[in-house]
Amino acid sequence: MMVNVQVKIFNTYTHILFYTLGMLIMLSCSKSQNSETSGGLQSAKGGRYYGGVMRINESEYIKTLFPPSITDAFSYRVANQIFEGLLKIDQKDLSFKPGLAETFSVDSGGLKYTFRLRKGVLFHDADCFANGKGREVKASDVKYCFTYLCKNSANNQGYHIFKDVLKGANKYFQESIFVDNPDFDIEGIKIIDDYTVQLILDRPSSLMMYHLARPYTYIYPKEAFDKYGLEMRVKPVGTGPFVLSNIDEGISVILKKNTNYYGTDSVGNKLPFLDAINVQFMKDRKTELFEFKKGNLDMLYRLPTENIIEIVEDAMDKTKKGEYTQYQLQRTPEMTTHFLTFNTQSELFKNKNLRIAFSYAIDRQKILEFVLQGEGYKAGINGISPPTFKDYDIAGIKGYDIDIQKAKEYLKKAGYPEGKGLSKIQLFLNSDAERNTNVALEVQKQLKDNLNVDIELTIVPLAQHVENITNGKSDFFRIGWIADFPNPENFLFLFYGKDVPDKRDEKSFPNMSRYKNSTFDDLYLKGLNAGNTAESFKYFMQAEQKLMEDAPVIVLWYDEGYRLLQPYVKNFPNNPMQLRDFSEVYFDKSLSKSVN
Repeated sequence: MMVNVQVKIFNTYTHILFYTLGMLIMLSCSKSQNSETSGGLQSAKGGRYYGGVMRINESEYIKTLFPPSITDAFSYRVANQIFEGLLKIDQKDLSFKPGLAETFSVDSGGLKYTFRLRKGVLFHDADCFANGKGREVKASDVKYCFTYLCKNSANNQGYHIFKDVLKGANKYFQESIFVDNPDFDIEGIKIIDDYTVQLILDRPSSLMMYHLARPYTYIYPKEAFDKYGLEMRVKPVGTGPFVLSNIDEGISVILKKNTNYYGTDSVGNKLPFLDAINVQFMKDRKTELFEFKKGNLDMLYRLPTENIIEIVEDAMDKTKKGEYTQYQLQRTPEMTTHFLTFNTQSELFKNKNLRIAFSYAIDRQKILEFVLQGEGYKAGINGISPPTFKDYDIAGIKGYDIDIQKAKEYLKKAGYPEGKGLSKIQLFLNSDAERNTNVALEVQKQLKDNLNVDIELTIVPLAQHVENITNGKSDFFRIGWIADFPNPENFLFLFYGKDVPDKRDEKSFPNMSRYKNSTFDDLYLKGLNAGNTAESFKYFMQAEQKLMEDAPVIVLWYDEGYRLLQPYVKNFPNNPMQLRDFSEVYFDKSLSKSVN
């Protein structure tokens, strides 16, 4: 890590200089573009308007836009504008709604799902098609994409949604270990006609509906994968309301309106309203806030820690006429948990007593109040699931709170009294605009003060971080997990152990902690196979309690999302999943003078 440090510093400085100049040019162009567009907003039905460029920022760059490979929230939020699945989740209330499937039915036994596709839905225009024009989506496209999800491939992270559930999925997966494309069809994927496809299950699944609205099951054309292969990471072809226009790696992603999109709103307006979406990637929250106040961004997600109190107070009391009174503040508890994870296959952290010692040594409330300045919903003293799932009460799960005496007792049981014998431990993380770094610095201080344990922080880009932790290269690392469907299973599946490889240098996803416990696995499976939600939650609660007793993670806090919107941004509701659908977002012409 210390090699060529002077060159690295020079290159970093140069990169920052050019990055800053690039951002200034891009923001200037974006500002001009929005100003021109806003002046030409066109009226639509119901007091809505066409036109404008939605400018937003993300603190981390996207990893991939190839649906079977999407595992991070940043890629998901961009991909959700480009692709669609059979079903969608409504950003207003997180309920299901039709996607590419206009109608669907499930038989009485819960084993046969029949989907009737919309007619006339076109893939985006792309040079992977013979004439450059997107063709109509057919049932064969669904079969193609779902078959890939059953394939043994390093680029397929979604096999687990069909494993042991979709009839024939396991057989296809096993054969694909030896043959790249097995020459038989998966028994559970049936094409009835060009617009009708059936999924046949081996057993009922309470989660199948959720899975069919996840990014793994987005539909893309075979022609795109044949032509681009893994370059689909940056050359996505979908059916969604926006089309990828330009990618400047690490700087911006620009999506333009899909003029062939089939969707309409409740009063018959053709969607989408916006001309384009400009996604920028600035890591510094202060810079992001500065650009938002200048009018160069239309949404601000996450607030600089030092500004949270002022912004919230201004937004709640409009009579104060403070600096932030003019903006729309959206806040909601999120389906997000932030935690530190141990690699339980590592020589050091296979020691359960050591993991428990660390868990008792962290003052989570202090982190929430003083490091995060209250930008979080609750300290993580219960389980891994956030307190946002209806009828799933995490108060019934006993986790860990600060108890220095117990921490020292377990450290002694682990064989390291007062920290003696422990070498410096590396904690790996991505910075997330310094938010993660500030929390990690506090964790570092608390473990030193409370246990005399030395922690060294290693900060890497998100893509590298994900690569390291899935390939067993990190023993102690941070993760933030946001649900991509509203069910606690989306957190518990991170710890299902039956698919974890025995060798730590083999890839393990989604179980990055490599945690294995047969009791947890059995309870988790009982929850999956339960006949109703109440029964499944009963088993999930028991599984989660067992998980916390084994302490493969240190839960830090459950998140709360803060968003600021410019006053002219309309029809963009917040939600606990940070699910974003820009198809019905529009700019209010009466406030268009603010769009500059």
